[in-house]
Parts: sequence; C-alpha cells; structure tokens
Amino acid sequence: MTHALGIDIGGTGIKGAIVDTDTGKLVSDRMKIATPKSGKPDAIVKVVIELIDKLGGIPESMPVGVCFPAIVRNGTTMSAANISKEWIGLEAEKLFEKALGRDIHFVNDADAAGVAEVRYGAAKDVPGLVLLTTLGTGIGSALIYNGTLVPNSELGHLLIGGRDAEKGASFAAKERRRLSWKSWAKRLQRYYSHLELLFSPDLILVGGGVSKSHEKFLPLLKLNAPIVPAQLRNNAGIMGAAALAVNE
Repeated sequence: MTHALGIDIGGTGIKGAIVDTDTGKLVSDRMKIATPKSGKPDAIVKVVIELIDKLGGIPESMPVGVCFPAIVRNGTTMSAANISKEWIGLEAEKLFEKALGRDIHFVNDADAAGVAEVRYGAAKDVPGLVLLTTLGTGIGSALIYNGTLVPNSELGHLLIGGRDAEKGASFAAKERRRLSWKSWAKRLQRYYSHLELLFSPDLILVGGGVSKSHEKFLPLLKLNAPIVPAQLRNNAGIMGAAALAVNE
C-alpha cells in the first residue's frame, strides 16, 4: 500500500487529500480552501501550506503531487489559465519544494485527471490510445498511450474554422450563446471528428462538470471510437497528481 498527497490547484479552489495510489481511494478527508483572489504564486503557496497543516500528520517522506491549470514543462509553468500571469515561466516545482521542504511533482491538471481515469476510472484496463477532454471554461485534454502520459497536449487550442476550438465548443460557449444541447452537440461533433482524424483514439472520455449531463449530448455524437463520461469528477486531479508523484 503506497500513500501520496494529491493537491489540485484551480482558479476558484485548492483541494487536497491523501490517496492510496494502489487503488485510487482517498484515505483522508478531502480539504478545500478558496484560491486567493490574486492568484499569485506566493499567495497560493501559503494556502497549500495551510491545507497540508489542516490535513495533519503527513510524514516528510510522503510523495506529493500538485496539478495546476498550465502547461508544465520540467516543473516550470509555461502558461496560466484563470490565474495570475506571474506563473508564466515560473519554476513552480522548485518554488513549492523550497516552501514546503518536500519533493514535489508538478503536473498539468487535465493530464493528472487523464492519468487518474486510466488507472482508476472509466478507462481502466483499456489498451491503446485514450483521449480525455474536459469541457468547462475552456477545453482541457490529456493523451495516454498504453498507460503512458503524453503531456501538455492542449487540444482545446486546435484551430478549427480559423479559431481556437474551445471558443466555440466549450461548455462556457454553450452557456454564453444559450445553445440547446442539440446545437452544442453539432459543435462538439465537428471538434471530436477532427480529433479522430488526427489521433484515431481507442477511447474518448468527456470530463468537466457538464459530464453529469452526458445523456443529453453524448448520444447525439457519431464517432468511430467509443465516447463515454469520465467517472472520477472532482477527485480526478487529486488522484492523478498523487499517482504521478509516486511513479516519478
């Protein structure tokens, strides 16, 4: 039995829990603290320290994984979504290691969620290429091939019709334009058909809060690959970050 701490930093909340990485089960309470309004690195580090203190009793030897809404390359955050621009180009992994006095594994949030779904959720034991998309404010993505993560895919930014796909196909776009489920599904059809053309995935997962209403739009899509809702929802980032911390 291997335990690790998973922390999920989002634009509105910071969540964390201890995870049994053999099973994916949370073995502590899940703590959540609001993300500081500034979204700046030092402010977020302070909240993460507070969260760890609230969880209590975490040995220094326990692996820690942190997922974050940014492209993460070798521990450096290369972008910033719904958070302070001070994160761009920041050696985030080193910042957290220094502040927490622990080894940290820093990873993109959609990548963490994808890993969790492959190891513990809707894509468990599925061979080949699994493609996770999260439909929310934008579109996040993760590519996992036979259990191995291909990081930072950022497939919400594919250009379709001359613009970022997420500007027309995200759940936020549906809400903004007050689209019916059927009208939104037409946009999703174009997006997922393009993904199939490029990657030929063996399974497509759909995450994000709207996945709770999957029966209203997934049956309207006609694709070659099966497309199913993600299962782990709010815990996926925590579970995936913890799993990657152990394996890295």
